[in-house]
Amino acid sequence: MKTNLVTREGYLQLQQEHDHLWNVKRPEVTKIVSWAASLGDRSENADYQYNKRLLRQIDRRVRYLRKRMPDLKIIDYSPEQAGKVFFGAWVEIENEQGEILKFRIVGPDEIYDRKDYISIDSPMARALLKKQVDDEFYVTTPQGKKEWYVNSIYYPGAE
Repeated sequence: MKTNLVTREGYLQLQQEHDHLWNVKRPEVTKIVSWAASLGDRSENADYQYNKRLLRQIDRRVRYLRKRMPDLKIIDYSPEQAGKVFFGAWVEIENEQGEILKFRIVGPDEIYDRKDYISIDSPMARALLKKQVDDEFYVTTPQGKKEWYVNSIYYPGAE
């Protein structure tokens, strides 16, 4: 079960992706499919087969976005969040070995193509919620319990 939370930037990116796929990419691919279909034998036409598959992928993603976006709840920064880790926070953490991680806690729809975002549904994010700078916390991993410390918390737009 995915959490239905999203940052305002994340929602705008999903909206832009939908608009680009629907208004730009889909018409381009549809034009190519029509042209390739007009050439005759579709069973051996690589242009037709490839672009038809691409069109199905675009349609699948557009359907997903149209179904998912109305269910999403946009979460903006609130002054009550100051000093603690909540949704939308950039967090820097460190373990005893000196390994430092920096990431933002966002909704599950925002993490794709980003190495510096983690889902609010992840064990790390769940363990971090409501923690403050210098707090220690534990995350259960397949390798066992790991201890981490919160170095810093930052909220975009909280200046």
